[in-house]
Amino acid sequence: MDQNEKLALQKIACKTRMGAIIGTFHAKSGHPGGSLSSAEIFTYLYFKEMNVFPKDSKNPNRDRFVLSKGHCCPGLYAVLAQKGYFAFEELERLRHIGAILQGHPDMKGTPGIDMSTGSLGQGVSAACGMAKNAKMDGLDYRVYALCGDGECEEGQVWESAMFAAHHNLDNLCYIIDCNGLQIDGTVAEIGGIEPLDKKFEGFGFEVIKIDGHNFDEIEEAFKKAKQIKGKPTVIIAKTVKGKGVSFMEDKVDWHGVAPNKEQFETAMAELNAQMAALEGGNA
Repeated sequence: MDQNEKLALQKIACKTRMGAIIGTFHAKSGHPGGSLSSAEIFTYLYFKEMNVFPKDSKNPNRDRFVLSKGHCCPGLYAVLAQKGYFAFEELERLRHIGAILQGHPDMKGTPGIDMSTGSLGQGVSAACGMAKNAKMDGLDYRVYALCGDGECEEGQVWESAMFAAHHNLDNLCYIIDCNGLQIDGTVAEIGGIEPLDKKFEGFGFEVIKIDGHNFDEIEEAFKKAKQIKGKPTVIIAKTVKGKGVSFMEDKVDWHGVAPNKEQFETAMAELNAQMAALEGGNA
Protein backbone atom coordinates (compact mmCIF):
# COMPACT_ATOMS: atom_id res chain seq x y z
CA MET A 1 0.00 0.00 0.00
CA ASP A 2 1.44 3.36 -0.95
CA GLN A 3 1.75 6.13 1.61
CA ASN A 4 -0.97 8.36 0.12
CA GLU A 5 -3.52 5.56 0.23
CA LYS A 6 -2.52 4.61 3.76
CA LEU A 7 -2.76 8.22 4.88
CA ALA A 8 -6.25 8.51 3.41
CA LEU A 9 -7.35 5.37 5.28
CA GLN A 10 -5.81 6.62 8.52
CA LYS A 11 -7.82 9.85 8.22
CA ILE A 12 -11.02 7.88 7.71
CA ALA A 13 -10.22 5.70 10.73
CA CYS A 14 -9.57 8.80 12.83
CA LYS A 15 -12.89 10.34 11.76
CA THR A 16 -14.54 7.00 12.52
CA ARG A 17 -13.28 7.26 16.09
CA MET A 18 -14.62 10.82 16.26
CA GLY A 19 -17.99 9.57 15.04
CA ALA A 20 -18.12 6.83 17.66
CA ILE A 21 -17.37 9.36 20.41
CA ILE A 22 -19.90 11.85 19.02
CA GLY A 23 -22.60 9.19 18.81
CA THR A 24 -22.16 7.74 22.27
CA PHE A 25 -21.87 11.21 23.84
CA HIS A 26 -25.12 12.42 22.32
CA ALA A 27 -26.86 9.14 23.10
CA LYS A 28 -25.55 9.22 26.68
CA SER A 29 -25.11 5.48 26.26
CA GLY A 30 -23.45 2.93 24.00
CA HIS A 31 -20.18 1.13 23.56
CA PRO A 32 -17.17 3.26 22.66
CA GLY A 33 -14.33 0.87 23.60
CA GLY A 34 -14.90 -1.84 21.00
CA SER A 35 -15.99 0.71 18.39
CA LEU A 36 -12.60 2.41 18.69
CA SER A 37 -10.64 -0.85 18.57
CA SER A 38 -12.38 -1.81 15.31
CA ALA A 39 -11.90 1.49 13.47
CA GLU A 40 -9.20 0.33 11.06
CA ILE A 41 -11.09 -2.88 10.26
CA PHE A 42 -14.32 -0.99 9.51
CA THR A 43 -12.39 1.52 7.43
CA TYR A 44 -10.51 -1.00 5.33
CA LEU A 45 -13.58 -3.12 4.67
CA TYR A 46 -15.74 -0.27 3.38
CA PHE A 47 -13.11 1.87 1.68
CA LYS A 48 -10.86 -0.78 0.14
CA GLU A 49 -12.01 -4.37 0.48
CA MET A 50 -15.73 -4.70 -0.11
CA ASN A 51 -17.77 -4.21 -3.25
CA VAL A 52 -20.67 -2.07 -1.96
CA PHE A 53 -23.15 0.42 -3.41
CA PRO A 54 -24.19 3.20 -0.98
CA LYS A 55 -26.84 4.55 -3.38
CA ASP A 56 -28.16 1.02 -3.99
CA SER A 57 -27.65 -0.57 -0.60
CA LYS A 58 -29.65 -3.73 -1.38
CA ASN A 59 -27.86 -4.49 -4.64
CA PRO A 60 -27.81 -8.32 -4.85
CA ASN A 61 -24.22 -8.30 -6.10
CA ARG A 62 -22.86 -6.43 -3.09
CA ASP A 63 -20.48 -8.00 -0.61
CA ARG A 64 -22.11 -8.56 2.78
CA PHE A 65 -20.89 -7.43 6.19
CA VAL A 66 -22.25 -8.68 9.50
CA LEU A 67 -21.27 -6.95 12.73
CA SER A 68 -21.64 -9.95 15.00
CA LYS A 69 -20.54 -7.88 18.01
CA GLY A 70 -23.49 -5.61 17.32
CA HIS A 71 -22.99 -3.35 20.34
CA CYS A 72 -19.98 -1.80 18.55
CA CYS A 73 -22.19 -0.24 15.88
CA PRO A 74 -21.21 3.39 16.70
CA GLY A 75 -17.95 2.77 14.85
CA LEU A 76 -19.69 1.04 11.96
CA TYR A 77 -22.21 3.87 11.65
CA ALA A 78 -19.37 6.39 11.45
CA VAL A 79 -17.88 4.52 8.49
CA LEU A 80 -21.24 4.08 6.76
CA ALA A 81 -21.80 7.83 7.08
CA GLN A 82 -18.42 8.61 5.53
CA LYS A 83 -19.16 6.13 2.72
CA GLY A 84 -22.36 8.01 1.90
CA TYR A 85 -25.15 5.80 3.25
CA PHE A 86 -26.49 8.68 5.37
CA ALA A 87 -25.37 12.08 6.69
CA PHE A 88 -22.59 12.19 9.28
CA GLU A 89 -24.86 14.42 11.39
CA GLU A 90 -27.12 11.41 11.96
CA LEU A 91 -24.53 10.17 14.46
CA GLU A 92 -25.71 12.86 16.88
CA ARG A 93 -29.11 11.14 16.95
CA LEU A 94 -27.78 7.71 17.90
CA ARG A 95 -30.32 5.83 20.06
CA HIS A 96 -32.82 8.71 19.87
CA ILE A 97 -36.52 7.99 19.41
CA GLY A 98 -37.38 7.96 15.71
CA ALA A 99 -33.74 8.01 14.57
CA ILE A 100 -32.39 5.60 11.96
CA LEU A 101 -29.40 4.59 14.14
CA GLN A 102 -30.31 2.14 16.87
CA GLY A 103 -28.17 0.90 19.74
CA HIS A 104 -27.60 -2.30 17.79
CA PRO A 105 -27.65 -2.73 13.99
CA ASP A 106 -31.13 -2.76 12.44
CA MET A 107 -31.32 -4.03 8.87
CA LYS A 108 -34.87 -2.73 8.44
CA GLY A 109 -34.24 0.86 9.47
CA THR A 110 -30.60 1.68 8.70
CA PRO A 111 -29.18 1.91 5.16
CA GLY A 112 -26.11 -0.31 4.69
CA ILE A 113 -26.89 -2.80 7.47
CA ASP A 114 -27.08 -6.35 6.09
CA MET A 115 -28.12 -8.11 9.31
CA SER A 116 -29.69 -7.08 12.60
CA THR A 117 -27.42 -8.22 15.42
CA GLY A 118 -26.93 -7.85 19.13
CA SER A 119 -27.24 -11.29 20.70
CA LEU A 120 -23.61 -12.37 20.68
CA GLY A 121 -22.75 -15.41 18.58
CA GLN A 122 -25.71 -15.13 16.25
CA GLY A 123 -24.20 -12.77 13.68
CA VAL A 124 -21.57 -15.22 12.49
CA SER A 125 -24.28 -17.84 11.98
CA ALA A 126 -26.22 -15.41 9.79
CA ALA A 127 -23.02 -14.73 7.85
CA CYS A 128 -22.67 -18.46 7.21
CA GLY A 129 -26.17 -18.51 5.78
CA MET A 130 -25.36 -15.62 3.47
CA ALA A 131 -22.20 -17.32 2.24
CA LYS A 132 -24.00 -20.62 1.72
CA ASN A 133 -26.70 -18.80 -0.23
CA ALA A 134 -24.10 -17.32 -2.57
CA LYS A 135 -22.75 -20.81 -3.24
CA MET A 136 -26.20 -22.26 -3.87
CA ASP A 137 -27.24 -19.45 -6.21
CA GLY A 138 -23.91 -19.25 -8.06
CA LEU A 139 -23.24 -15.67 -6.93
CA ASP A 140 -19.74 -14.31 -6.41
CA TYR A 141 -20.25 -11.93 -3.50
CA ARG A 142 -18.14 -12.38 -0.37
CA VAL A 143 -19.28 -12.28 3.25
CA TYR A 144 -17.36 -10.72 6.14
CA ALA A 145 -18.27 -11.00 9.83
CA LEU A 146 -16.62 -9.11 12.68
CA CYS A 147 -16.72 -10.91 16.01
CA GLY A 148 -15.34 -10.01 19.43
CA ASP A 149 -12.86 -12.15 21.33
CA GLY A 150 -15.20 -12.20 24.32
CA GLU A 151 -17.95 -13.24 21.91
CA CYS A 152 -15.91 -16.33 21.09
CA GLU A 153 -17.00 -17.71 24.47
CA GLU A 154 -20.43 -18.26 22.89
CA GLY A 155 -21.07 -21.81 21.71
CA GLN A 156 -22.88 -20.61 18.62
CA VAL A 157 -19.63 -19.14 17.29
CA TRP A 158 -18.20 -22.65 17.17
CA GLU A 159 -21.35 -24.18 15.72
CA SER A 160 -21.10 -21.64 12.91
CA ALA A 161 -17.41 -22.42 12.44
CA MET A 162 -18.20 -26.10 12.11
CA PHE A 163 -20.89 -25.33 9.53
CA ALA A 164 -18.64 -22.98 7.55
CA ALA A 165 -15.81 -25.50 7.26
CA HIS A 166 -18.14 -28.42 6.52
CA HIS A 167 -19.64 -26.51 3.59
CA ASN A 168 -16.28 -25.26 2.31
CA LEU A 169 -17.33 -21.60 2.51
CA ASP A 170 -14.23 -20.03 1.00
CA ASN A 171 -16.31 -16.90 0.29
CA LEU A 172 -16.60 -16.30 4.04
CA CYS A 173 -14.15 -14.39 6.24
CA TYR A 174 -14.42 -13.97 10.00
CA ILE A 175 -12.49 -11.16 11.65
CA ILE A 176 -11.92 -11.44 15.41
CA ASP A 177 -11.33 -8.15 17.21
CA CYS A 178 -8.95 -9.35 19.92
CA ASN A 179 -8.78 -6.40 22.28
CA GLY A 180 -8.54 -8.68 25.31
CA LEU A 181 -11.41 -7.12 27.26
CA GLN A 182 -15.10 -7.77 27.72
CA ILE A 183 -17.78 -6.23 29.90
CA ASP A 184 -16.73 -7.91 33.16
CA GLY A 185 -12.94 -7.94 32.82
CA THR A 186 -10.25 -9.55 30.72
CA VAL A 187 -11.15 -12.30 28.28
CA ALA A 188 -8.31 -14.43 29.67
CA GLU A 189 -9.74 -14.30 33.19
CA ILE A 190 -13.36 -14.86 32.22
CA GLY A 191 -13.41 -17.19 29.23
CA GLY A 192 -9.93 -18.53 28.59
CA ILE A 193 -10.39 -18.76 24.82
CA GLU A 194 -6.74 -19.25 23.90
CA PRO A 195 -5.21 -20.73 21.83
CA LEU A 196 -7.75 -19.13 19.52
CA ASP A 197 -5.71 -19.78 16.38
CA LYS A 198 -5.40 -23.51 17.09
CA LYS A 199 -9.11 -23.76 17.84
CA PHE A 200 -10.07 -22.25 14.48
CA GLU A 201 -7.49 -24.41 12.72
CA GLY A 202 -9.04 -27.44 14.39
CA PHE A 203 -12.44 -26.40 13.05
CA GLY A 204 -11.02 -26.24 9.52
CA PHE A 205 -10.32 -22.53 9.01
CA GLU A 206 -7.36 -20.84 7.39
CA VAL A 207 -5.98 -18.63 10.16
CA ILE A 208 -4.22 -15.28 9.68
CA LYS A 209 -2.92 -13.27 12.64
CA ILE A 210 -2.32 -9.50 12.36
CA ASP A 211 -1.99 -6.18 14.15
CA GLY A 212 -5.53 -4.87 13.71
CA HIS A 213 -4.39 -1.25 13.62
CA ASN A 214 -1.78 -1.72 10.87
CA PHE A 215 -3.21 -1.11 7.40
CA ASP A 216 -0.37 -2.91 5.64
CA GLU A 217 -1.02 -6.06 7.63
CA ILE A 218 -4.79 -5.69 7.22
CA GLU A 219 -4.40 -5.43 3.45
CA GLU A 220 -2.15 -8.47 3.21
CA ALA A 221 -4.56 -10.50 5.33
CA PHE A 222 -7.59 -9.74 3.17
CA LYS A 223 -5.61 -10.38 -0.02
CA LYS A 224 -4.60 -13.79 1.30
CA ALA A 225 -8.16 -14.58 2.41
CA LYS A 226 -9.39 -14.09 -1.16
CA GLN A 227 -6.83 -16.58 -2.42
CA ILE A 228 -7.84 -19.37 -0.03
CA LYS A 229 -9.95 -22.05 -1.71
CA GLY A 230 -12.02 -24.82 -0.19
CA LYS A 231 -12.30 -23.47 3.35
CA PRO A 232 -13.25 -20.32 5.27
CA THR A 233 -10.72 -17.84 6.66
CA VAL A 234 -10.47 -16.14 10.02
CA ILE A 235 -8.34 -13.04 10.57
CA ILE A 236 -7.37 -12.74 14.23
CA ALA A 237 -6.67 -9.03 14.73
CA LYS A 238 -4.81 -7.93 17.86
CA THR A 239 -6.20 -4.54 18.89
CA VAL A 240 -6.41 -2.10 21.79
CA LYS A 241 -9.81 -1.41 23.30
CA GLY A 242 -10.48 2.33 23.26
CA LYS A 243 -7.68 2.90 20.72
CA GLY A 244 -7.04 6.56 19.93
CA VAL A 245 -8.37 8.08 23.15
CA SER A 246 -5.67 7.91 25.81
CA PHE A 247 -7.89 7.60 28.88
CA MET A 248 -10.01 4.88 27.24
CA GLU A 249 -7.19 2.68 25.95
CA ASP A 250 -7.10 -0.82 27.42
CA LYS A 251 -9.63 0.13 30.10
CA VAL A 252 -12.46 -2.34 30.66
CA ASP A 253 -14.64 0.43 32.14
CA TRP A 254 -15.08 1.89 28.65
CA HIS A 255 -16.75 -1.22 27.26
CA GLY A 256 -20.22 0.22 27.61
CA VAL A 257 -20.07 3.71 29.14
CA ALA A 258 -20.65 6.97 27.29
CA PRO A 259 -18.33 9.94 27.87
CA ASN A 260 -19.62 12.91 29.83
CA LYS A 261 -19.14 16.47 28.53
CA GLU A 262 -15.63 16.89 29.93
CA GLN A 263 -14.54 13.46 28.71
CA PHE A 264 -16.12 14.12 25.32
CA GLU A 265 -14.20 17.37 24.91
CA THR A 266 -10.93 15.73 25.98
CA ALA A 267 -11.43 12.79 23.60
CA MET A 268 -12.33 15.04 20.68
CA ALA A 269 -9.34 17.28 21.35
CA GLU A 270 -7.04 14.24 21.19
CA LEU A 271 -8.64 12.96 18.00
CA ASN A 272 -8.59 16.39 16.37
CA ALA A 273 -4.88 16.62 17.17
CA GLN A 274 -4.36 13.22 15.54
CA MET A 275 -6.26 14.36 12.47
CA ALA A 276 -4.22 17.56 12.27
CA ALA A 277 -1.04 15.49 12.36
CA LEU A 278 -2.36 13.26 9.59
CA GLU A 279 -3.38 16.23 7.47
CA GLY A 280 0.11 17.58 7.95
CA GLY A 281 1.50 14.31 6.58
CA ASN A 282 2.99 13.31 9.91
CA ALA A 283 1.31 9.90 10.23
